[in-house]
Amino acid sequence: QLQLVESGGGLVLPGGSLRLSCAASGFTLHYYAIGWFRQAPGKEREGVSCISTSGGSTNYADSVKGRFTISRDNAKNTVYLQMNSLKPEDTAVYYCAASFLGSCRLGVFNEYDYWGQGTQVTVSS
Repeated sequence: QLQLVESGGGLVLPGGSLRLSCAASGFTLHYYAIGWFRQAPGKEREGVSCISTSGGSTNYADSVKGRFTISRDNAKNTVYLQMNSLKPEDTAVYYCAASFLGSCRLGVFNEYDYWGQGTQVTVSS
């Protein structure tokens, strides 16, 4: 069974940090670009960050630049999203998605072949 599983979400105070993980099972992430997306209640899904197959290229939404860092460990078949200086507006369900030999276009959702179930991130005092 091919699947992506996110973990690491939770409740954090404004200014705090979380690290999300996206683990693949049933397939190797080596040939996939991996994107992180989020969707807040009543809002459209938006792309947050993406990393190329090799990890040599990354892409970030303007709203998270300088605060979030994406990385990957192909040996562990896992991609991470380090989120620092979190703000209440970062509250959302975060999803990871895999795009086979993808080009990391955050706005083209149908380029992504597999999606995880999501993990809730809540930033609140």
